[in-house]
This record gives sequence, structure tokens and C-alpha cells, in this order.
Amino acid sequence: MRQTLLSIVTAAALATGASIAMAQSTASTNTTTTWTNDHGTMFREHSKTQSYSSINDPALNPSVGVVLPNTVTVHPLPPTVKVPSAENYSYAIINQNPVVVERESRKVIHTWD
Repeated sequence: MRQTLLSIVTAAALATGASIAMAQSTASTNTTTTWTNDHGTMFREHSKTQSYSSINDPALNPSVGVVLPNTVTVHPLPPTVKVPSAENYSYAIINQNPVVVERESRKVIHTWD
């Protein structure tokens, strides 16, 4: 009886430990980046110095979570923008407003008006 109880307690402890470890590893891989108004200004200035054109399309209203179509050209972040994992992000200027997207998925993660 003791051995059965000990086995159950040990299995429960291992399962709990594995769940905690999994939650910790998930949290560490998801970097939350705070985008500021200064970043928006940097994107606007950088797009002008690099002669990147704004995509002007009233039908295109990018909001957080929307995936940009392949017809929208995205650009690497300027070197002046210091955020964690900057290589994972790109930006575009749409209807005169900067938009940051995840580089691989093209999903919008932040916009400025």
C-alpha cells in the first residue's frame, strides 16, 4: 500500500514539475516587445531617408493580428530601433502610418496612427 501511494505521489510531483518547466520555457520564448511613439517616428524618418514609399490603399486597414498581403513590401527594422529579437520583425508604411509585422508570418503586431 505504501509503495502504491509513494508511486502516485511521485508521479504527481513529476507531472507538476514537467508542467511548470513547460510553462517556464514557453514564457521565455515569447518576447513581449513594447513599441513606443519614438519607434513610430523612427520608422517614418527611416522610410523617408531610404525612399520607401507608403502603400496608399484606403481598403487596406491593417490592425493587430491581420496578416499583410504579399503585395505589401516590408522592410527590415532600422538599426536605430533597439528591441529584443529585432531580426524577427519588419515594418511597412501603410496609408502614411508605420506598421510592425512578424517577419515570417507578416502578421501585424503594432500600428501607429
